[in-house]
Amino acid sequence: MSSFFTAHRITAIIVLIAAAAWVATGEFSAVGSEEVKDTDAPAEVASPAAAPDAAPLRTVAAVVPEVIDYAREIRISGATEADKSVVLAARSNGIVQELGVVQGAEIATDALVLRLEGADVEATVTTAKAALVQAKEQLDVGEALFSRGSLPELELTSRRSAKSAAESALSQAQAAADRLQLRAPFGGTVDSVVVELGEWVQAGAPIATILSLDPIVIRAEVSERDVTYVSVGSQAKVRLVNGAEMEGTIRHVAQQASEKTRTFAVEVALPNADHQIPAGMTAEVRLFAASQPAIVVPRSIITMSNDGQIGLRVVGADNIAQFAPVTLIDDSEQGLIVAGVPKDIRVIVAGQDLVTDNEKVIVSEMTPAQAAEALK
Repeated sequence: MSSFFTAHRITAIIVLIAAAAWVATGEFSAVGSEEVKDTDAPAEVASPAAAPDAAPLRTVAAVVPEVIDYAREIRISGATEADKSVVLAARSNGIVQELGVVQGAEIATDALVLRLEGADVEATVTTAKAALVQAKEQLDVGEALFSRGSLPELELTSRRSAKSAAESALSQAQAAADRLQLRAPFGGTVDSVVVELGEWVQAGAPIATILSLDPIVIRAEVSERDVTYVSVGSQAKVRLVNGAEMEGTIRHVAQQASEKTRTFAVEVALPNADHQIPAGMTAEVRLFAASQPAIVVPRSIITMSNDGQIGLRVVGADNIAQFAPVTLIDDSEQGLIVAGVPKDIRVIVAGQDLVTDNEKVIVSEMTPAQAAEALK
């Protein structure tokens, strides 16, 4: 029995030594993986079987884009305002003697709004006029005497000064009388009247508010990104909160942004001869940028370059794929509206993410309708 175990132990030792020797050689390759070498053949001659096969060309689907003239639509919210609005104030102290306005009524330019009592002021005007007449007469006589040498020059100068003083006194008296009256600076609608006949008012007290509602103005704010597309004189479409739709003209675009919102004020003028549109009504304004050549593409085919530019994969007549940067103009139900696509190219609509710049491809052309159906 002991001799049996001794023989097995010797066999195991022999196998272990053989395995260690094999590991020491470093030959771990599997069978058939080692390159077969022909020591008799020249080193520069390669076997035809060793040449790699050429990579097959990729197939992509592409369409010829339909170029359209597109005017980008900008939607903003605003509110109606009066073309002109003024709160008229009393110009002097006094009791209201006459009111020439009624709340809600129309008023013409320079129409009387208010007259205050002022008998003493009117008397001052009468006195100043009489003093001026007298000063003129004395000056006329003095000039006649001075021409004959019967009046000293100093006396003539004094009479001229008296006439100038009388004219100044009359101007002051007339100005005080004018301040007793208040007239409309422009025609419009009397929105409110806050005084009554016989009421005592002080200078500066509000009397009435006048609004000019034709045209009516829509005031809105446009973002700093869109302000470059808006210009004075362009047309705009307005939809009022009551459902009425009208067309107007942009009459003002602010040149300085609001410090808080970084938006620019825009004014759109609408005709309002019958004054049916009041001030303060909410409105939606649609502005239109200048039209430019553009194409409509599915959102799914937009790709990005290595430096972060958005664009499309395109192929020319040589079937070489290229990246074309584009400018996003708008987002519509039909797809993205982009500009800047080169002419005489086809836009890749399938396989665009599998090809690289300057790669030759096989192009399968599709119509825009077929592409739209396939990308649904």
